[in-house]
Amino acid sequence: MLLLFLRALRRRFQHVFRRVPCRQASQGAKTNRAGWEEKSRSRVKWRQLEHRGPYFTPAYEPLPDGVRFFYDGKPVKLSLAAEEVATLYGKMLHLECTTKEVFQRNFFRDWRKEMTAEERKLITHLDKCDFMEIHRHFMERTEARRTLPREQKQKLKEEAEGLQQEFGYCILDGHREKIGNFKTEPPGLFCGRGDHPKMGMLKRRVMPEDVVINCSRDSKIPEPPAGHQWKEVRSDNTVTWLAAWTENVQNSFKYIILNPSSKLKGEMDWQKYEVARRLKGVVDEIRAQYQADWKSPERKKRQLAVALYFIDKLALRTGNEKEEGETADTVGCCSLRVEHVRLHEKADGRAHVVELDFLGKDSIRYNNRVSVEKLVFQNLQHFLEDKDPKDDLFDALTTAGLNKHLQDLMEGLTAKVFRTYNASITLQEQLRVLTRAEDSLTSKVLAYKRANRAVAVLCNHQRAIPKTFEKSMRTLQQKIETKKAQVAEAQVELEQAKADLRIGGESKPKSLLQKQRRLLRLEEQLVRLHTQATDKEENKQVALGTAKLNYLDPRISIAWCKRFGVPIEKIYSKTQRERFAWAFSQAGEDFEF
Repeated sequence: MLLLFLRALRRRFQHVFRRVPCRQASQGAKTNRAGWEEKSRSRVKWRQLEHRGPYFTPAYEPLPDGVRFFYDGKPVKLSLAAEEVATLYGKMLHLECTTKEVFQRNFFRDWRKEMTAEERKLITHLDKCDFMEIHRHFMERTEARRTLPREQKQKLKEEAEGLQQEFGYCILDGHREKIGNFKTEPPGLFCGRGDHPKMGMLKRRVMPEDVVINCSRDSKIPEPPAGHQWKEVRSDNTVTWLAAWTENVQNSFKYIILNPSSKLKGEMDWQKYEVARRLKGVVDEIRAQYQADWKSPERKKRQLAVALYFIDKLALRTGNEKEEGETADTVGCCSLRVEHVRLHEKADGRAHVVELDFLGKDSIRYNNRVSVEKLVFQNLQHFLEDKDPKDDLFDALTTAGLNKHLQDLMEGLTAKVFRTYNASITLQEQLRVLTRAEDSLTSKVLAYKRANRAVAVLCNHQRAIPKTFEKSMRTLQQKIETKKAQVAEAQVELEQAKADLRIGGESKPKSLLQKQRRLLRLEEQLVRLHTQATDKEENKQVALGTAKLNYLDPRISIAWCKRFGVPIEKIYSKTQRERFAWAFSQAGEDFEF
């Protein structure tokens, strides 16, 4: 019996026995141990890390005596803490979010927590509060800062550069590396994206007591501001952040990290895209497997296969369980509910259409109608049977289970790897379809933006239409009309010059050539304006930057630029070129993702 018990125990904890090396191990076990230790060593990101710590937001500066807050038509002198939060609201009065009921409710609740007992007794209704003098004060300060004399602007620039030199660099393995944002976030009011239920809540001032410092053991530990101390000092060389704290609204971690152009960040970017390229070699096999599993007699296996299809084809995130009331009702693939899914046998001229409508990451709405495989449609019908709207679509599936399945399919495989792979492949294919060698530079850049847009749509990277959109479009249309008139005028002048030359008039060949060049230049300018208008209209609700910086292998874009003679500056800004410096030497014009 004891022997049977020991065997059962070993089977139960065999994953532990495989990974914990034993001095009496066999030769095979030694090989496993060496591989595990090598993997552990590869997790080390640095051996030396020294820095000054974060730069903290300066203390609150009280309002001038002439700037007052009014309640119920009467001026009220607020305590310092209450006044600071009032200014955060007053600064934002011109923003649409402050008009939303949820924003106002959350702000007023958090603001009252900062008031004294007397202030709470007096100030009981937000609609009786008048922040207009505060708002005007900050608008005037912004305008005054914009119109500062050149000498004062230069002085401010030098002060900022001094801070950058003091706090904006670290020593990493003997090299001086630039840090990303070395400043802690100032206090403010949370906005979020979309209709976030926490908008308006107070983001508190970050204090040294909130901050964990990460540096090497043999380095000089950064000194906290006078009278304060760090929450913790640690030396964890398996991570790349220098300082961290927990943000109070969403209870999420915030980090001070290396600049994207640093060598270490470049290596991490390269590794990310190489993992996605590895998926290219096995993706057909993975797809064949999940398609076969659609027919499985096991409900869990069928749900896993359909979820993986959604992740692959629709670039959905896996989704994580959330505590009730803690965050917005955002979902991913595993946490989809019956209420998020509608099935149409036929819709929009297509068969087997699935309509998904839910709040995704950052409370951005995902609303999509997509035609799916017949077996996927039939499985979804089964998954929806006898369920209430609030029930889970994939009731036999968990995020942890899906993530484990992805790891079993390929080491390092996650839903994000699928997104990166599909985003990069989509860009490469779209560029191949949309770009012609004989096109003008303007047309090639538009083709790139359209390819980038296809990826952003795939990944549901949306943005609100800018408030200035209509005005800027009207201005652009006026420029187009003006340019059209100039082109028409130049055409008339050219025809007149040709006629004068034919009858031996005053016009000379040189003058005719100048008029032809002027007309050609004006026509090119008109084409650029039309292209600009098309681009602006197509991308008014699409955020192109997220995909370009986080999901698209930069080597695809660099190779495309080299192949079609497009200056890289047309695609990447100076900062972005520094971030992707590692990719330039690896991407010839024949590079394929």
